[in-house]
Amino acid sequence: TLRHKLGLTGTKLGCDRAECGSCTVLIDDVPHYACSVLTHTVRSRKVLTIEGLANADGTLHPIQQGVVEEQGFQCAFCMPGFIMASVAFLKSNPNPTRAELANGISGNLCRCQDYDKILTALMRGAENLRKTSHV
Repeated sequence: TLRHKLGLTGTKLGCDRAECGSCTVLIDDVPHYACSVLTHTVRSRKVLTIEGLANADGTLHPIQQGVVEEQGFQCAFCMPGFIMASVAFLKSNPNPTRAELANGISGNLCRCQDYDKILTALMRGAENLRKTSHV
């Protein structure tokens, strides 16, 4: 529904089996794999995709900005899922250690396996988030 009916192509379809996390979206601020959620079950709920993170003026969300600043990706296919999982995790733990953040996003996989770079970028995003009013 997100990709084909609504044109929200930022949410990636990786495994289509709720295993990789590329399709992570927030439903009422809780991360879910979109590939395993039936549309009719979320009709009265708040669904946030990667497209909804940036401000109306186009300013990136602090987590997105951290990823750009650190170039925390190779192919970037997995990045929307990692970013959405991070946004959710940082709501409950805005000042995590690197190990805590790694655990908090552990349901997401990267095909390129550049987890060190991803974590560095997400830690920068967490730092950016603490500096803004997004917390």
